[in-house]
Amino acid sequence: MTAFSALIGQSQAVELLNSAIAQNRVAPAYLFAGAPGVGRSLAARHFAGLLLAPLNQVGQPSKTISARVQQSNHPDLFWVEPTYLHQGKRLSAAEATEQGVKRKSPPEIRLEQVREIARFLGRPPLEAPRSVVVLEDAETMAEAAANGLLKTLEEPGRATLILIAPSAESLLPTLVSRCQRIPFRRLDREAIAQVLTQTGNGEILQHPEVLALAQGSPGEAIAQWQQIQAIPPELLEAVTQPPQSLRNALDLARQVAQVLDTESQLWLLDYLQYHYWETQRQPAYLHHLEKARRYLRQYVQPRLVWEVTFLGMKGEAMP
Repeated sequence: MTAFSALIGQSQAVELLNSAIAQNRVAPAYLFAGAPGVGRSLAARHFAGLLLAPLNQVGQPSKTISARVQQSNHPDLFWVEPTYLHQGKRLSAAEATEQGVKRKSPPEIRLEQVREIARFLGRPPLEAPRSVVVLEDAETMAEAAANGLLKTLEEPGRATLILIAPSAESLLPTLVSRCQRIPFRRLDREAIAQVLTQTGNGEILQHPEVLALAQGSPGEAIAQWQQIQAIPPELLEAVTQPPQSLRNALDLARQVAQVLDTESQLWLLDYLQYHYWETQRQPAYLHHLEKARRYLRQYVQPRLVWEVTFLGMKGEAMP
């Protein structure tokens, strides 16, 4: 079994990374570019396992090293992900969900996190030939954080940095210019089915709307399915029908704003756009939903946004 055997449908990325190891030509920084959920983070963990293996083991890390990398507890691995700021504390997405934090804006990689990277790289590796830093969703860095990271990329020392982002265009050109780009592709239907089956999510294959929203990303398909499961079935059924009256429209708006946080509301807009296009072929509905997305991202009061949206859709449905 090879280091990347669990990575499905990304033969080009695997070839490039294996070649870097085999030829001992590991770059100081990499950009793993591609859609979320297609294997970028999985590849980063396996690549980190190879990079952190002792020099006489490079080519196939031990099970102990692989396990420590998977659990992010290797002393020479620093894994960074976007965070929320809540009451002066940084919380990951998982921690925010666990604590029931009401999230009004997307998470981001913050300047202090970039400073922590610099401090981490300021000391030599403890066990491995080099240190490894992975930044998930690197595109969420604000300009100050990105500029701070640039200084680290210019002099990484005995380290390799891996930036994970949807595309080169989502990052500052100065960051991209210092990274070797590794492309990750969207998967075809057969590869998606293989991933979902192996991960115990085969039931998703019976829901074409989820696969359509995922657009070739098995990770996104799983996330979409989990999001659907998290919404009360009666509410999801209600919003997939055009409002039948003004009172119905106002009541739906109240329920959506009360039950769902902002990120879930933004997801719901994607779902409704797909649903209404497939079932109604009504461009006006899509226009109202797109305006709602813009207003929510501008932090307009959610209940007001949904009231305007559903009232507008009710108007379009009138004979």
